[in-house]
Amino acid sequence: MIQTIPIETFLESLDAYDLIIDARSPHEYSESRIPLSRNFYALNDDEHCEVGTIYKQISPFEARVKGASFVCLNAARHIHDIYPTFTPNSRIAIYCARGGMRSSSLGTILSNIGYRIDRVTGGYKAYRTFITRYLDNLPAMNFITLAGNTGCGKSDLLLELSNIIDLEGMANHYGSVFGDIHGRQPTQKEFQNQLTHALRALKPEKSAFIEAESKRIGKIMLPTPLYKQMESGFRIQITAPLEQRIERIMRMYDQMDEQFFKARMERISPYISREDKASSIIAFENGDLARVSEILLTQYYDKVYKITIKPSMTIYNDNPAKTIETLKGIQDEQ
Repeated sequence: MIQTIPIETFLESLDAYDLIIDARSPHEYSESRIPLSRNFYALNDDEHCEVGTIYKQISPFEARVKGASFVCLNAARHIHDIYPTFTPNSRIAIYCARGGMRSSSLGTILSNIGYRIDRVTGGYKAYRTFITRYLDNLPAMNFITLAGNTGCGKSDLLLELSNIIDLEGMANHYGSVFGDIHGRQPTQKEFQNQLTHALRALKPEKSAFIEAESKRIGKIMLPTPLYKQMESGFRIQITAPLEQRIERIMRMYDQMDEQFFKARMERISPYISREDKASSIIAFENGDLARVSEILLTQYYDKVYKITIKPSMTIYNDNPAKTIETLKGIQDEQ
């Protein structure tokens, strides 16, 4: 059986599905997708391009003939991956770019086998419309915003708390000039998708923790309504001893190679003295990451960091376990 459902109904029961099939091409899927979905494509990248070309240059009928042959071949391969992991009792949803031929064709084949299929009306386009509307009209959130200098443990604290939004984790970036140490960031659309699902998963009866960020995290832009609510939240300034901050920086950047380091040092040249820049590079080449971290913290990060919003309170994070208990108490009070 196959039935069509609107995007709102699909999202309301998202966690109830055993399998969510993205029937778009692998390239489309890699750019951005609905979280938890798996790519069982109706047409691969080359096939998608070929069918589109035939549609424009020859005829829609010829395109459908070619597309149908590709879908059948691909479905035959996918079935061996879907069964026996997923049985006829499994709840399965499927979507493509606009809820058209690709999800209909693949969904029909699976339905005729005996699977129960929910096909999302409007497909990924409808999903993206939902995402952008949600972020543009963000409901009021009660945020507890953790601010503070680099290395004070804000991210570590965040991950030990509940009801949180981990912006840096979703952006795969630490939010600094050295922040892309872990490689490629998601696309803006993929970040928005993840963010929306994280915001919708928050418990509205509890305050939510979030780390203070600039409007941009690497190449990712934060939605303006979220940024404004984050800025106006109950703001806690986190401070910590320099020794602990150095240890955290060393742990965060322990896999940084020389090429990456020197390229990032060039970026901050306008904001650090020649002497401190040279000392950092020499220390890095000598394997003295503690000295590198100390110079960067005291001579770069601390000097460029400005407190633009007066915090509601300050917590000295010399004992993270104690800080976490304090933050949990504040969350309960809020």
